[in-house]
Amino acid sequence: MLSVEHLSMEFSSRPVLDDITFLINRKERIALVGKNGAGKTTLLRLIAGEYQPTAGRISRETEMTIGYLPQVMLFQDDRTLREEVMRVKDEGLQVTGYGDEARFIAEMDRTIIGLGFERKDFDRPCSEFSGGWRMRIELAKILLRHPDLLLLDEPTNHLDIESIQWLEDFLKTSPSAVLMVSHDRAFIDNVCGRTIEITLGRIYDYNVNYSQFVELRKERHEQQVRAYQNQQKMIADTEEFIERFRYKATKAVQVQSRIKQLEKLERLEVDLEDTSRLNLRFPPAPRSGDFPLIIEDLRKDFGEHNVFHDVTFTIRRGEKVAFVGKNGEGKTTLVKCIMGQLDYLGNLKIGHNVKIGYFAQNQAALLDENLTVFETIDYVAVGDIRTKIRDILGAFMFGGEASEKKVKVLSGGERSRLAMIRLLLEPCNLLILDEPTNHLDMQSKDVLKAALQDFNGTLICVSHDRDFLNGLVSKVYEFGGGRVKEHLGGIYDFLRAKKIDNLQELERKEKPTSTSSLKGREDGMSSSKEDYAAQKAAAAEKRKKEKMIAEVEDAITALENQQKEMEALLALQENQTAENFQRYETIKHQIEQKLYEWQILSE
Repeated sequence: MLSVEHLSMEFSSRPVLDDITFLINRKERIALVGKNGAGKTTLLRLIAGEYQPTAGRISRETEMTIGYLPQVMLFQDDRTLREEVMRVKDEGLQVTGYGDEARFIAEMDRTIIGLGFERKDFDRPCSEFSGGWRMRIELAKILLRHPDLLLLDEPTNHLDIESIQWLEDFLKTSPSAVLMVSHDRAFIDNVCGRTIEITLGRIYDYNVNYSQFVELRKERHEQQVRAYQNQQKMIADTEEFIERFRYKATKAVQVQSRIKQLEKLERLEVDLEDTSRLNLRFPPAPRSGDFPLIIEDLRKDFGEHNVFHDVTFTIRRGEKVAFVGKNGEGKTTLVKCIMGQLDYLGNLKIGHNVKIGYFAQNQAALLDENLTVFETIDYVAVGDIRTKIRDILGAFMFGGEASEKKVKVLSGGERSRLAMIRLLLEPCNLLILDEPTNHLDMQSKDVLKAALQDFNGTLICVSHDRDFLNGLVSKVYEFGGGRVKEHLGGIYDFLRAKKIDNLQELERKEKPTSTSSLKGREDGMSSSKEDYAAQKAAAAEKRKKEKMIAEVEDAITALENQQKEMEALLALQENQTAENFQRYETIKHQIEQKLYEWQILSE
């Protein structure tokens, strides 16, 4: 269906992809993996036609269609959710198979609801939705087009657990081929049966899912290390021979032969840092009381809008629990109540001798910008852990020269990772982590998860990453409809129970046989003056916040346009000056900073 042949791509004379070749067949579902910065997004943009390769070509079948979901995109604000998604039908792209408008509308409704929207959202202007929700709108439009090939760049970043499961089921039954980038191991394991890894500009193609690929990659890494070590010994022996006999006339021919041998030698590289043996342990912390957190009849309102009410639960010392639920249901709000950042009604008691370690996205803003990455960690590390600082930094993608960067030049994602490392090294007995894996690759997540499993304190983790939570938590608190419901067991126990709950809820909803009576009840509810006033106040507050987000998005768009102009400029050799390179790097850094600002505002 699509072939990539001897493809190479360079940015500013720096090779990103080097002579790669592979095929994508119909209905194949492929996971594209590799470390941050390896070139995954670049490859997607090349296939989507947004970039032109430095060398090689991409061949497609005639009339083949592609749907591309990037990590960042432009949004339309002047239509309602329904009108924006209905544009797919108006475009006439891949929608003839629906037969009639009724079939298209039925699938449109299923898709929008599956991605987490409610029916009451259908007629809301797109401008009222945050960037994450508008990304879901774009995903819905792409899925409804049924393209021959879906290119998805981190599609689960803005989805909650239920929406991820829906998307997973959709992709497994879709006739489209799929090439996706994702750090959600459970998601790609369940969807993809083939894994392509990008590392050091090359690709390694495995006809297995991600979990099987990890085992095969480990074997490959061990072989690479052995080959690298053997070559390094050969180089050292050869250089020693050259140095010893360089000035002996009787050995001149042999010396020259060895010199030419080294010049022609293709040097081997080890493509991955092996962090499998890194044992990161939390420093000892004072023992807390038996009940680090007790909550009784807690309620939180923002003006007329109630976030949750009648919340009652107790967390015991040593328990590891997850907060899950749809976006906007109050998970982060409750965390902020626990941290004393928001007021509330009811009782919330922090137990005896509790020392809280808290990670949220804005923690990165509290770092000292004048310190280096290494200094930031060296400042808090104590005891034996100080001998492992560079290993720990490498495991979280700060290896080599990156450890000497100043904090002020780091991107938003890099700052978040650094804040996470610093938290891990500070003694505490109650850890509260709000989406800790958002900026971590899979290896870093493995290191963090292993450390948390060994942590002998109490853990509250807000996350939508099923694989990360699996085997880590033993209790799940579900947020939804203003309530917080306790589920005993791990994350997959919760998800199995949730499917049963959903079926029961579906049956209860389907009992009314008269659609007109149901519509009448809905109309009656929505016509309540009290509800209308609350909705109006909430909408006004949301519009204020959305305006701030829109301004940041406009700035991102302008910077990305500048970046494209600089890339076109630097494609010509005569423009490849130090000044232009510096300008290009500055723009990249500004984009990263704005993306970080956008993320904070969206949350």
